[in-house]
Amino acid sequence: MRKSVENLNKRKPSGGRRNSYRARRKFEIDRYPSEPIVGKEEIVCRRVRGNNIKVAVKRGEFTNVADQTKVSKVKIIRVIENAANRDYARRGVITKGAIIETELGKARVVSRPGQDGTINSVLLK
Repeated sequence: MRKSVENLNKRKPSGGRRNSYRARRKFEIDRYPSEPIVGKEEIVCRRVRGNNIKVAVKRGEFTNVADQTKVSKVKIIRVIENAANRDYARRGVITKGAIIETELGKARVVSRPGQDGTINSVLLK
């Protein structure tokens, strides 16, 4: 069961229980985080509020690497470092700011793969 973002059962300043004044709404649900890893390409599409579509990468094999003048599609070898979470680097989770090893060299991820549906990166010197 997905949990709700809104905590409706707050407590009084005295510590007593307070009854919720309404039920949870559909737009308040919180989804499990999308943690993209290196592997065969797999993309998930979700319907979100306003009948919009949110695209997320579940597994990514390639990245769009920007180098000075050109952008090229390059294979991801592994995740070297992830500033978001130390455990993510060990598990190979790709998030914004993660440093990945590609065929061209080291690159920093500049997109949000769990929300953008693509992995974009910039080559490091």
